[in-house]
Amino acid sequence: MDDMTTTSQHTARMELTVGQVAERFGVTVRTLHHYDAVGLVVPSARTHAGYRLYTDADLARLATVVTYRRLDLPLDEVQDLLDGDGTAEEHLRRRRAVVVSRLGELTELVAAIDRALEREMNDRPATTEDLEELFGDGFGEEYTAEAEERWGDTDAWTQSRERTGRYTKADWAEVKAEAEAVDAGLVAALASGEPPTSERAMDAAEAHRMHIHTRFYDVDAAFHRALADMYVADPRFTRTYEDRAPGLAQ
Repeated sequence: MDDMTTTSQHTARMELTVGQVAERFGVTVRTLHHYDAVGLVVPSARTHAGYRLYTDADLARLATVVTYRRLDLPLDEVQDLLDGDGTAEEHLRRRRAVVVSRLGELTELVAAIDRALEREMNDRPATTEDLEELFGDGFGEEYTAEAEERWGDTDAWTQSRERTGRYTKADWAEVKAEAEAVDAGLVAALASGEPPTSERAMDAAEAHRMHIHTRFYDVDAAFHRALADMYVADPRFTRTYEDRAPGLAQ
Protein backbone atom coordinates (compact mmCIF):
# COMPACT_ATOMS: atom_id res chain seq x y z
CA MET A 1 0.00 0.00 0.00
CA ASP A 2 1.15 3.63 -0.56
CA ASP A 3 1.32 6.58 1.83
CA MET A 4 -2.44 7.12 1.63
CA THR A 5 -2.94 3.93 3.65
CA THR A 6 -4.05 4.92 7.16
CA THR A 7 -3.58 3.32 10.52
CA SER A 8 -5.90 0.41 11.24
CA GLN A 9 -8.07 2.39 13.64
CA HIS A 10 -9.14 4.81 10.86
CA THR A 11 -9.62 2.47 7.90
CA ALA A 12 -13.43 2.64 7.96
CA ARG A 13 -13.55 6.45 7.85
CA MET A 14 -13.29 9.03 5.09
CA GLU A 15 -9.83 10.51 5.34
CA LEU A 16 -8.68 13.39 3.17
CA THR A 17 -5.36 15.16 2.73
CA VAL A 18 -4.89 18.85 3.42
CA GLY A 19 -5.01 19.63 -0.29
CA GLN A 20 -8.21 17.68 -0.80
CA VAL A 21 -9.87 19.38 2.16
CA ALA A 22 -8.78 22.82 0.97
CA GLU A 23 -10.38 22.20 -2.42
CA ARG A 24 -13.58 20.77 -0.97
CA PHE A 25 -14.17 23.62 1.51
CA GLY A 26 -12.85 26.49 -0.59
CA VAL A 27 -10.15 27.48 1.89
CA THR A 28 -6.40 27.71 1.49
CA VAL A 29 -3.88 25.14 2.66
CA ARG A 30 -2.28 27.92 4.68
CA THR A 31 -5.57 28.50 6.51
CA LEU A 32 -5.85 24.81 7.35
CA HIS A 33 -2.30 24.78 8.67
CA HIS A 34 -3.15 27.79 10.87
CA TYR A 35 -6.26 26.09 12.25
CA ASP A 36 -4.09 23.06 13.01
CA ALA A 37 -1.42 25.18 14.72
CA VAL A 38 -3.89 26.94 17.03
CA GLY A 39 -5.75 23.73 17.82
CA LEU A 40 -8.99 24.77 16.15
CA VAL A 41 -9.19 21.90 13.66
CA VAL A 42 -6.47 19.29 14.06
CA PRO A 43 -6.30 16.38 11.57
CA SER A 44 -6.54 13.24 13.71
CA ALA A 45 -5.32 10.56 11.29
CA ARG A 46 -1.93 9.84 9.73
CA THR A 47 -0.58 8.02 6.73
CA HIS A 48 2.25 5.52 7.24
CA ALA A 49 4.59 8.27 6.08
CA GLY A 50 3.27 10.60 8.75
CA TYR A 51 1.16 12.93 6.61
CA ARG A 52 -1.91 14.24 8.38
CA LEU A 53 -5.40 13.24 7.27
CA TYR A 54 -8.81 14.64 8.11
CA THR A 55 -11.44 12.20 9.37
CA ASP A 56 -15.21 12.56 9.19
CA ALA A 57 -15.25 14.14 12.64
CA ASP A 58 -12.51 16.58 11.63
CA LEU A 59 -14.45 17.54 8.51
CA ALA A 60 -17.64 18.11 10.50
CA ARG A 61 -15.77 20.40 12.88
CA LEU A 62 -14.16 22.23 9.97
CA ALA A 63 -17.55 22.74 8.33
CA THR A 64 -18.75 24.48 11.48
CA VAL A 65 -15.61 26.63 11.62
CA VAL A 66 -16.07 27.66 7.98
CA THR A 67 -19.69 28.62 8.68
CA TYR A 68 -18.71 30.76 11.66
CA ARG A 69 -15.85 32.39 9.80
CA ARG A 70 -18.17 33.32 6.95
CA LEU A 71 -20.16 35.17 9.58
CA ASP A 72 -16.94 37.03 10.48
CA LEU A 73 -16.69 35.56 13.96
CA PRO A 74 -13.18 35.89 15.42
CA LEU A 75 -11.28 32.63 15.84
CA ASP A 76 -11.29 32.83 19.62
CA GLU A 77 -15.10 33.05 19.64
CA VAL A 78 -15.30 30.15 17.22
CA GLN A 79 -13.06 28.13 19.52
CA ASP A 80 -15.27 28.91 22.52
CA LEU A 81 -18.42 27.92 20.66
CA LEU A 82 -16.91 24.66 19.48
CA ASP A 83 -15.34 23.67 22.76
CA GLY A 84 -18.17 24.76 25.04
CA ASP A 85 -19.86 22.23 27.26
CA GLY A 86 -23.16 20.71 26.22
CA THR A 87 -24.77 18.15 24.00
CA ALA A 88 -24.72 18.13 20.22
CA GLU A 89 -28.22 19.62 20.27
CA GLU A 90 -27.11 22.46 22.53
CA HIS A 91 -24.17 23.13 20.26
CA LEU A 92 -26.47 23.29 17.23
CA ARG A 93 -28.74 25.69 19.08
CA ARG A 94 -25.77 27.94 19.86
CA ARG A 95 -24.74 27.80 16.24
CA ARG A 96 -28.27 28.66 15.12
CA ALA A 97 -28.43 31.59 17.56
CA VAL A 98 -25.20 33.01 16.15
CA VAL A 99 -26.43 32.66 12.58
CA VAL A 100 -29.78 34.31 13.41
CA SER A 101 -28.00 37.14 15.21
CA ARG A 102 -25.75 37.76 12.24
CA LEU A 103 -28.72 37.63 9.89
CA GLY A 104 -30.24 40.49 11.85
CA GLU A 105 -27.01 42.46 11.65
CA LEU A 106 -26.72 41.81 7.93
CA THR A 107 -30.34 42.85 7.37
CA GLU A 108 -29.65 46.12 9.16
CA LEU A 109 -26.47 46.56 7.10
CA VAL A 110 -28.39 46.04 3.86
CA ALA A 111 -30.97 48.60 4.98
CA ALA A 112 -28.20 51.09 5.81
CA ILE A 113 -26.59 50.55 2.41
CA ASP A 114 -29.97 51.03 0.71
CA ARG A 115 -30.46 54.30 2.58
CA ALA A 116 -27.00 55.46 1.54
CA LEU A 117 -27.71 54.53 -2.07
CA GLU A 118 -30.99 56.43 -1.97
CA ARG A 119 -29.24 59.51 -0.59
CA GLU A 120 -26.54 59.22 -3.23
CA MET A 121 -29.08 58.88 -6.04
CA ASN A 122 -31.16 61.75 -4.69
CA ASP A 123 -28.11 64.00 -4.45
CA ARG A 124 -26.74 63.28 -7.92
CA PRO A 125 -27.63 65.56 -10.87
CA ALA A 126 -30.56 64.36 -12.95
CA THR A 127 -29.76 62.34 -16.05
CA THR A 128 -31.27 62.76 -19.52
CA GLU A 129 -33.40 59.71 -18.78
CA ASP A 130 -34.69 61.36 -15.60
CA LEU A 131 -35.67 64.49 -17.51
CA GLU A 132 -37.40 62.53 -20.25
CA GLU A 133 -39.30 60.59 -17.61
CA LEU A 134 -40.52 63.83 -16.03
CA PHE A 135 -41.05 66.03 -19.08
CA GLY A 136 -41.23 63.69 -22.07
CA ASP A 137 -39.15 63.90 -25.23
CA GLY A 138 -39.05 67.70 -25.08
CA PHE A 139 -36.07 67.48 -22.74
CA GLY A 140 -34.18 64.92 -24.80
CA GLU A 141 -30.73 65.28 -26.32
CA GLU A 142 -32.16 66.58 -29.62
CA TYR A 143 -33.84 69.50 -27.86
CA THR A 144 -30.75 70.26 -25.82
CA ALA A 145 -28.52 70.29 -28.91
CA GLU A 146 -30.85 72.66 -30.78
CA ALA A 147 -31.22 74.96 -27.79
CA GLU A 148 -27.44 75.17 -27.37
CA GLU A 149 -26.99 75.94 -31.07
CA ARG A 150 -29.49 78.79 -30.86
CA TRP A 151 -28.55 80.29 -27.51
CA GLY A 152 -25.27 78.68 -26.48
CA ASP A 153 -23.30 81.93 -26.76
CA THR A 154 -25.66 83.92 -24.50
CA ASP A 155 -25.26 84.74 -20.84
CA ALA A 156 -28.72 83.36 -20.16
CA TRP A 157 -27.72 79.95 -21.56
CA THR A 158 -24.55 79.88 -19.49
CA GLN A 159 -26.40 80.86 -16.33
CA SER A 160 -29.15 78.31 -16.95
CA ARG A 161 -26.63 75.51 -17.52
CA GLU A 162 -24.79 76.40 -14.33
CA ARG A 163 -27.97 76.35 -12.26
CA THR A 164 -29.73 73.35 -13.75
CA GLY A 165 -26.54 71.29 -13.99
CA ARG A 166 -26.78 70.79 -10.23
CA TYR A 167 -30.48 69.94 -10.16
CA THR A 168 -31.39 66.48 -8.95
CA LYS A 169 -34.40 64.55 -10.15
CA ALA A 170 -36.26 65.79 -7.07
CA ASP A 171 -35.34 69.39 -7.96
CA TRP A 172 -36.69 68.93 -11.46
CA ALA A 173 -39.89 67.45 -10.06
CA GLU A 174 -40.33 70.66 -8.07
CA VAL A 175 -39.60 72.73 -11.19
CA LYS A 176 -42.28 70.79 -13.07
CA ALA A 177 -44.84 71.27 -10.30
CA GLU A 178 -44.10 75.01 -10.15
CA ALA A 179 -44.39 75.31 -13.93
CA GLU A 180 -47.74 73.53 -13.91
CA ALA A 181 -48.99 75.91 -11.22
CA VAL A 182 -47.81 78.91 -13.26
CA ASP A 183 -49.54 77.59 -16.38
CA ALA A 184 -52.73 76.99 -14.40
CA GLY A 185 -52.64 80.65 -13.31
CA LEU A 186 -52.25 81.78 -16.93
CA VAL A 187 -55.13 79.58 -18.07
CA ALA A 188 -57.33 80.88 -15.26
CA ALA A 189 -56.52 84.48 -16.18
CA LEU A 190 -57.39 83.79 -19.82
CA ALA A 191 -60.60 81.99 -18.89
CA SER A 192 -61.71 84.91 -16.72
CA GLY A 193 -62.16 87.05 -19.82
CA GLU A 194 -60.28 89.91 -18.23
CA PRO A 195 -57.90 91.90 -20.49
CA PRO A 196 -54.13 91.12 -20.50
CA THR A 197 -53.57 94.39 -18.66
CA SER A 198 -55.79 93.36 -15.74
CA GLU A 199 -54.28 92.77 -12.34
CA ARG A 200 -55.06 89.06 -12.50
CA ALA A 201 -53.40 88.62 -15.89
CA MET A 202 -50.37 90.68 -14.91
CA ASP A 203 -49.96 88.65 -11.69
CA ALA A 204 -50.04 85.44 -13.74
CA ALA A 205 -47.47 86.84 -16.16
CA GLU A 206 -45.24 87.93 -13.27
CA ALA A 207 -45.43 84.45 -11.74
CA HIS A 208 -44.29 83.09 -15.11
CA ARG A 209 -41.37 85.53 -15.23
CA MET A 210 -40.31 84.78 -11.66
CA HIS A 211 -40.37 81.03 -12.27
CA ILE A 212 -37.84 81.43 -15.09
CA HIS A 213 -35.88 84.07 -13.18
CA THR A 214 -35.58 81.88 -10.08
CA ARG A 215 -35.05 78.48 -11.63
CA PHE A 216 -33.14 79.15 -14.85
CA TYR A 217 -31.67 82.57 -15.63
CA ASP A 218 -32.18 86.24 -14.84
CA VAL A 219 -35.19 87.68 -16.65
CA ASP A 220 -36.28 91.31 -16.45
CA ALA A 221 -39.52 92.66 -17.89
CA ALA A 222 -38.01 93.52 -21.29
CA PHE A 223 -36.44 90.07 -21.59
CA HIS A 224 -39.73 88.49 -20.59
CA ARG A 225 -41.53 90.40 -23.35
CA ALA A 226 -38.96 89.10 -25.86
CA LEU A 227 -39.63 85.56 -24.67
CA ALA A 228 -43.36 86.11 -25.11
CA ASP A 229 -42.76 87.25 -28.70
CA MET A 230 -40.87 84.00 -29.31
CA TYR A 231 -43.70 81.96 -27.82
CA VAL A 232 -45.96 83.39 -30.49
CA ALA A 233 -43.44 83.34 -33.37
CA ASP A 234 -42.16 79.77 -32.94
CA PRO A 235 -44.92 77.25 -33.74
CA ARG A 236 -43.50 74.69 -31.29
CA PHE A 237 -43.62 77.12 -28.38
CA THR A 238 -47.03 78.31 -29.51
CA ARG A 239 -48.34 74.75 -29.56
CA THR A 240 -47.09 74.17 -26.02
CA TYR A 241 -49.35 76.95 -24.74
CA GLU A 242 -52.20 76.39 -27.18
CA ASP A 243 -52.41 72.78 -25.95
CA ARG A 244 -53.19 74.19 -22.50
CA ALA A 245 -55.83 76.61 -23.73
CA PRO A 246 -56.62 78.06 -27.18
CA GLY A 247 -55.31 81.62 -27.42
CA LEU A 248 -53.02 81.27 -24.37
CA ALA A 249 -49.77 81.98 -26.26
CA GLN A 250 -51.04 85.27 -27.61
